[in-house]
Amino acid sequence: MDSSILLTIQNQVAYIKFNRPNKFNSFNREMAFSLQKTLDDCIRNDEVRAIVLTGEGKAFCAGQDIQEITDPDQHPGFKKILDDHYNPIITRIRNIEKPVIASVNGVAAGAGANIALACDIVVASEQASFIQAFSKIGLIPDSAGTFFLPRLVGFQRASALAMLGDKVDAVEAERMGMIYKYYSAETYQEEVKKLAEKLAKMPTKALAYTKKALNKSFNNSLEDQLALESEYQIAAANTNDYEEGVSAFMEKREAKFRGK
Repeated sequence: MDSSILLTIQNQVAYIKFNRPNKFNSFNREMAFSLQKTLDDCIRNDEVRAIVLTGEGKAFCAGQDIQEITDPDQHPGFKKILDDHYNPIITRIRNIEKPVIASVNGVAAGAGANIALACDIVVASEQASFIQAFSKIGLIPDSAGTFFLPRLVGFQRASALAMLGDKVDAVEAERMGMIYKYYSAETYQEEVKKLAEKLAKMPTKALAYTKKALNKSFNNSLEDQLALESEYQIAAANTNDYEEGVSAFMEKREAKFRGK
């Protein structure tokens, strides 16, 4: 049984932990496939209404395990690495109809940084850092780094970070809009738990429609996006959670959403 990915479910939150701390949670082939399977399990599990990705030890994820790509007996080739490992992870994160939080506990480098940036909400410990490390070994950002980074921080800053490979600490990452929020080392774990459990208690279907609409906004015209919002709003208004939300508002009580 591969132990490079750990899954714990608590209070309707799935905590997925990268678990190769001696390798700074860098990905090899087995770990990539294990993460894909774990994400698929979370998609199918109705008990799960929010997902948290985080790392064991000092790192969130250092990206690709360099040993795998420098050993000719292990190297599957870059096409396989991207097509089989990272691209399916990114598309799963964006297509999961549940909120996915990146809880960045330490260094997030290369593909590890870009997996975090593909999540719906990125929060970090003040001890975390983000590095587009690809140029340091003569590669380009992958795992949708060239897609999400300029949309988060702007073209100029994204270009500089991708080319120079500068390290960005959590404070600066929040300031430039790369992440949602950072927390002190003392409160980080508790704040992530509170955030995840809050999302897990919210109207899951409405959050899914919100996520789908944001995904489409990258390519839609204004007219197309307005039409899509209309379609998804009508669908959201037909959920049980909408009825509960309105009833709770009228009765001046806290809503008890069931994610349906």
